Amino acid sequence: MTPQPLTGIRVLDIATLFAGPLAATLLADFGAEVVKIEHPAGDPVRGHGAQRAGVGLWWKLLGRGKQSVTLYLGEPRGQEIFRRMVADADVVIENFRPGTLERWGLGYPELRALNPRLVLARVTGFGQFGPYARRPGFGTLAEAMSGFAAVTGEPDGPPTLPPFGLADGIAALTTTFAIMTALRARERDGAGQQIDLAIIEPILTLLGPQIIAYDQLGELQPRMGNRSSNNAPRNTYRTADGGWVAVSTSAQSVAERVLWLVGRPDLIEQPWFATGAERATHADELDAAVGGWIGRHSTEEVLTAFDQAEAAIAPIYTAADVFTDPQFQALGSIITLPDAELGQVRMQNILFRLSETPGEIRWTGPPLGAHTDEVLERYGIDAAGLAELRSAGVIR
Repeated sequence: MTPQPLTGIRVLDIATLFAGPLAATLLADFGAEVVKIEHPAGDPVRGHGAQRAGVGLWWKLLGRGKQSVTLYLGEPRGQEIFRRMVADADVVIENFRPGTLERWGLGYPELRALNPRLVLARVTGFGQFGPYARRPGFGTLAEAMSGFAAVTGEPDGPPTLPPFGLADGIAALTTTFAIMTALRARERDGAGQQIDLAIIEPILTLLGPQIIAYDQLGELQPRMGNRSSNNAPRNTYRTADGGWVAVSTSAQSVAERVLWLVGRPDLIEQPWFATGAERATHADELDAAVGGWIGRHSTEEVLTAFDQAEAAIAPIYTAADVFTDPQFQALGSIITLPDAELGQVRMQNILFRLSETPGEIRWTGPPLGAHTDEVLERYGIDAAGLAELRSAGVIR
């Protein structure tokens, strides 16, 4: 079989909740050998969120393709074993508070002395330096401080946080990119390096021109609900049978097609209809026209009519709808996998398709410590040594 693109890259994942571990998951999806080093009590995500029969479902997703090894890094024997593992690793991903690895004698200078080619990715809420560096940092705080929450929600409502790990997910994708960038530099220069990723920063970039608009114009983006200051109509609308759809008209030609479809070509002739920003100032009138037409038709009728008119629309789905949608089915976006504890599970597939070296999900998140003996034996620890470490609580 053709090797996957990251075959031969060894990753030690010692991070928890959620950005660092997800970055390691994405690397595993494309062939990296990822050893998940968990505290003997288990990674916190095993008990986080939905459970079935006492088995954490989030772990099944986040731990997929990883080898689970228990090892207490706060104990000298655990630290010594970790040093052995670092010696032949390519990447370490961690998210302890700044100073924790250094306190254990595992800071980057020490790790680099063991392995000059090592890439150490450090993913924390606020980065490795600055006045907030040692504060506890979670994605929620990044969503608040970046400006995301301030612009999210209804105009007369409070700032709104997402109901999932948005900032963590963005940071995970960015961490993956940072690791691949560092590995490419290592390929050229022969040396590893340290990555300092603060979760507050990637989401700040994805918020677009807010920073430069404030710098140059003194403007602060207000909360607008589902509307946009750049185009209209752009909103969610309820159909006659109780469904919801989302409409976007970022392109002028699409906006015109929508208004023809809903029987209001007269609005196209208005001087203000000529640009998206000007249309946005007449959002009430446009929403009334579009929403009124949509509200008189079933969801299927609306989607069919918009499709025939080549106007941009999408149904608003729940997870249940994703399973049955023909486009997701055609892409293989949801995959069914065997699982040692749950039988079969369905979860999101890999992020993208490569024509020559496609990735794959090799297994779901394994039971705690499933690979401890197998992995540690590679580092010279025999059965007697494993038994001693277990009795001391260093491994489970």
